[in-house]
Amino acid sequence: MMNIPFRLIIFIGIIFIRAELLYGALPNVILVMADDLGIGDVTPTNSNSKIKTPHLQKMANEGMTFLDAHSPSSVCTPTRYGLLTGRYCWRTRIARGVLSGRSEHLIPKGRATLGHLMKGAAYNTAMIGKWHLGWDWAKKDNKIDFTQPVKNGPDINGFDYYYGHCGSLDMPPYVWVDTGKITSEPKREEGVTRAQDRYGWYRKGPIGSDFKIDEVLPHLFEKTFEYILNHSAQRQGAKNDQRFFMYLALPAPHTPIVPVPPFKGASGLNPYADFVIQIDHHMGELFKVLRKTQLDESTIVIFTSDNGCSPEANFELLKDKGHDPSGGFRGHKADIYEGGHRVPLIVRWPDHIDAGISNKSTVSLTDIYKTLEEISLQKGKTKGGEDGFSLIPFFNGAKSNDRKSIINHSISGSFAIREGEWKLCISRGSGGWSAPRESEAKKKGLPSMQLFNLKNDPGERNNLVSKHPNKVSSLLQLLESQVEKGRSTPGSQLSNDRKITILPKK
Repeated sequence: MMNIPFRLIIFIGIIFIRAELLYGALPNVILVMADDLGIGDVTPTNSNSKIKTPHLQKMANEGMTFLDAHSPSSVCTPTRYGLLTGRYCWRTRIARGVLSGRSEHLIPKGRATLGHLMKGAAYNTAMIGKWHLGWDWAKKDNKIDFTQPVKNGPDINGFDYYYGHCGSLDMPPYVWVDTGKITSEPKREEGVTRAQDRYGWYRKGPIGSDFKIDEVLPHLFEKTFEYILNHSAQRQGAKNDQRFFMYLALPAPHTPIVPVPPFKGASGLNPYADFVIQIDHHMGELFKVLRKTQLDESTIVIFTSDNGCSPEANFELLKDKGHDPSGGFRGHKADIYEGGHRVPLIVRWPDHIDAGISNKSTVSLTDIYKTLEEISLQKGKTKGGEDGFSLIPFFNGAKSNDRKSIINHSISGSFAIREGEWKLCISRGSGGWSAPRESEAKKKGLPSMQLFNLKNDPGERNNLVSKHPNKVSSLLQLLESQVEKGRSTPGSQLSNDRKITILPKK
């Protein structure tokens, strides 16, 4: 028998003990993304909000709130791609716009995602809610064959389990897919027009018998609670004990805006505000479940939104009642202006983040990838996160991290790059839906680019492009270099999936 020195045995034992302690200390992670929620809609990021969100405020009081956080795009699909991959979506085939409910999958199996990342750290991974990144329906004569399984859904992107809807809640088909299996084959079509319901409209299309539009939001939270409860049973003694990563993508407060009692009418503002209150309530329920399962202290909860508030919320009516979903910033969903992509971002991690901290550093939702890479002890070991920088330094009390600039993208494909207080928009107008739209701005002869100093002009009203040509040039060069290099982070050259044009057509 081999004679192993006693000191070596002790050393090996200490290594294993430390590894076990460290492994056991890794937290569960719940990442919640609201849909079309403005930075002005919740009190942690807008103390003047007329919508009361006490549960999100409590979360903020117990965690860190980022006041200068940005979605990589001002619309759904590209932001979700950026969140899950840590890579800007304009590097893909999506040059503008969003996918539909019938679109084929966008993220290839080999592209690193948060799902793959967390599986690499032995997490059980789950996605619940709005996917909106395409999956492959079985089709016959261009019609969906609902008797066949769905292929290339979140399961190929690293999720052990998923339960969700293909696109936005106003996009058919309206069926639930449970890890590739349709739960109820549609036998009829359903839809509501804008004329019938200003807030609750949704496009006509096939709908399953178990898909109830008004009940979708609470139903998804119920599925989430069920997953957590099942997982807590594992953690309390089962041999296959495993931590979890949950990506909960809410369909609200996007259209159809369908608050249910007792939230309907609760805001005193309009159905949109009621719907936000309902989201806040469900977030409160989420924390109750975590406390009930004794997972509260060992779980990171991240709450954010995919872009700014949509004009479907009825900005004019809300303004008359003293509420601004964009929190004083210009524009809204779809725009390259701040209201299009500046979003709430709240992180709660007991015993690791000091309570009640408001952080003013510029961060992006692409940073979540590198943050979880570091939390899961895989820093530098994965392939994703080309456009992300870890938020861990902020959690540890630092005033800055490695991010020096940020790129945003509008629904029409307009770019903006921010460095410090300076922001350059490669557009004549909003690049989206608010005035002036690009065609209107071009007719008016407005400059092809806009330069703003956000410190002095957070409302982006004073275009300084003619006064600071050197700043325009330096920001344009910085944007071009990050586009051409295939990444915003240090490292070797990477390729984009398509040829990218930065400057608009003349």
